[in-house]
Formats: sequence, C-alpha cells, structure tokens
Amino acid sequence: MNITTPVKHIISRKDISENALKVIYRLNKAGYEAYLVGGGVRDLLLGQKPKDFDVTTNATPEEMSKLFRNCRLVGKRFRLAHVFFSHEVIEVATFRSNSVIEKYNNYNKLQQAENGMLLSDNIFGNIEDDAYRRDITINSLYYNMTDLSVRDYVGGLRDLKQGVIRLIGDPETRYREDPVRMLRVARFAARFNMRIVPETAEPIPRLALLLHGVPPSRLFEEALKLLQTGYGYRTYCKLCKYKLFHFLFPTLAQDFTKDKNSITERMLVCLLKNTDKRIKNHMRVSPVFFFAAMFWYPQIKTTEKIAQKHSNSLSYYDAFSIAINSTLEEACQSLAIPKKITALIRDIWYLQLCMSRRYGKRALKLIENPKFQVAYNLLNLRAVVENNAELINLTKNWNELKIQLSNNNHNIIKIVNKKLLFTKSHLDNYNTS
Repeated sequence: MNITTPVKHIISRKDISENALKVIYRLNKAGYEAYLVGGGVRDLLLGQKPKDFDVTTNATPEEMSKLFRNCRLVGKRFRLAHVFFSHEVIEVATFRSNSVIEKYNNYNKLQQAENGMLLSDNIFGNIEDDAYRRDITINSLYYNMTDLSVRDYVGGLRDLKQGVIRLIGDPETRYREDPVRMLRVARFAARFNMRIVPETAEPIPRLALLLHGVPPSRLFEEALKLLQTGYGYRTYCKLCKYKLFHFLFPTLAQDFTKDKNSITERMLVCLLKNTDKRIKNHMRVSPVFFFAAMFWYPQIKTTEKIAQKHSNSLSYYDAFSIAINSTLEEACQSLAIPKKITALIRDIWYLQLCMSRRYGKRALKLIENPKFQVAYNLLNLRAVVENNAELINLTKNWNELKIQLSNNNHNIIKIVNKKLLFTKSHLDNYNTS
C-alpha cells in the first residue's frame, strides 16, 4: 500500500461535497471506516471538479440503513446505499471482497454465469479487498478524512501520472465478470486522453461479443455515458478501434465503409463533434435529438427499400411509416431506448417530411409545434452532412421565419404566403399529406 500525505497531493476538503463529508463523518463517529473513493478522488487529483462523490465503508447496507434516515438500499448484483440530500445523492458501498469463491460456504452470495459473468456479488471484505475488486487502477484510490491521506493499493497514482488505463487483475477474467468494463476502459481512455496498456487492450476485440449478454437497458445507460458527456467523438473512435461500436449500434455499423465516408458515418462524426461542443459550452443536449439524428439515414435507407419493393401499392409516406417501426425495433434490440424517447423520435422524423413541403399559413402552425426546434436542428444537421444546397436554403428560410415570428412581426402571414418554402429536394416527390 502506498500512502500519500497531504503535502504531496492537491486534494482539499473545500473541494469535496459537504454532503459527502457529512456521510463520512457520521460513519466515522459511529465507529465505522469510511473513505471517499473512485472518480471523485481521481478527478480531484487531476485538478478537475468531480461530477459526484462516492463513499465506501465497512458498514453493511443494513447498518447504513439504520444509521441514515434519508437512506435507500438499491441494486441486486451488488447492494448499495443511496443517501439522499435536497439536491444530491451520495452513493455508499460496503467494501467488497476480493477472495475467491471457494473460500465461502454460501455460494448464493457470489453467482457466476457459465461465461464468467458475475450475476451477484454481495460478499463483503476489507479496504484492501475492495481496492482489488475495482475495475481500473485510477478509479481505485481512497481519500482518508481522518489524516487527509490518499491510499493506493493497486498503482493508481503511478498510472494517473503516466496517463495510462490499466485493468486490475487478469483482464480477460475481469471482462468476463462484467463485459461493460470494456466500455468503461474505452470511455476513460477517451475522457482523459490516456493510453490503454497492451495487456488491458488486447482481449477487448476478442471478447466484445460478450456485450450480447448485457441487458439492453444497461447498455442504453452506458451509451449515454459514452457519447453524451462531452468527449463522444474520441470515445466513438475508441469504440470503433476495439470493435465495440457495432455491438452497441449494429444498425449503424451495417453502413460503415472502409474509407469511413458513408453518409451514416459522416452524420455520426458531425453529430458527436457538435454534441461535444454544446456540452463544452454548457448547453443542453437531448437524447431524443441525438438518437433521431443517429438513426436518420438507416431510416431513409429502409424506407427506400420498402418503397421500391411496394412501389405500386404504397406511397412514400406509408413506406416511411412502416420503416420507422422496423428501424426503431432493430435499434432497441441492442439498446433499450425508452418508449418516451422513441415516441418523440417518430414525431421528429415525421416533421422532416412536413418541413420539406409545407409553406404559407401551415408553416406558422408548424413553427408553433413544441417539437419544431428539435426537428429544425435535425434538418440543419442533415444540410451540413449532405452539403445539399437545397436543404441549406430550406433551413435558412425556416430560420428567417422563426426570427420574424420571435420579433412578433404583424406582417408575418403576408411574408410567409409570399415566401415559398417548397424546394425540389430528394423528398419533394413523395406524398406527405
């Protein structure tokens, strides 16, 4: 164990959440060990502001439930305590054991599937056990409030200084225990612009198919962390490099080309770079817009196939409607996109057809639609990706009308009636009535 004293690190109590300190102090006062752990310690050592603060302790979940009235126990695979404050939730975990299964008589506490994935992991241990049960070395650092020192059991401080991502323990075994660790390795490497050490990187392409065993609901949450937290483009590059992306988004990967220049790939690059820029500028990002843009071109591709196959019996609009069900159903097989999001994606996609055709008073009604802004953003992104002059002009016309409406111009209806929004884009021949 390496103990770093206060004079050798930059962590200050003033940078730690008051609520996290309250939890630690109460646990200590009750006679338990308690430490700040994980990403909060890592970010403080890097001089960054942590997005949350996690605590670990030798108190069991049941003991924490008795100690904190504002506590709720969560999780099946590993029981955690969430301590609720007005605007913050402090996650508190009991030290996990690093001991092998054979040491325990109660095998129900630690269950594994045939492929090695841990189904249950509720065996508790001490702080050193806990350090070795964590996934990445830089996430296995402990801040001790009693002497203000940083405890390092696995070489996390060294790897933090060297800028490398290293899995704790045998990489293949750890990936089989929890395949999501492969995504986490890629995410942290992209987030901190660090290098993945060879022994940690090598098994990933071979074991990527294990992601099929992860619940789609969990993969959806991981996808948001991967691509919508400010470093999505770099993460996307890592996911492609290690053959992980097509297990998350098989529908999109079908359109990938060797030169990485398909319309779907261009949309992804533009979307991810724009999302990273918005987050950097503290602007809101919408999962609805994000997924609507990601799957737009697969949706168009499916629509065209259906329209060609049933050219004598279906209008383009009908083919488009059928394709929506197919595209979203296929996307949800790997990622459990919530229905409230897919319902809004449908509306945004339908508005793309409306925005390519309607003009006059109908345009005013369309602008008043609460989903118009998201639909307009997608239209604008399509214009950039396709570099299509007609789409670019169309977005300019809609933007001009938005400005006129926001200025409460009383002549807006007259202006709208004179300005024809209909363009001969690639959608102009399709029936959208």
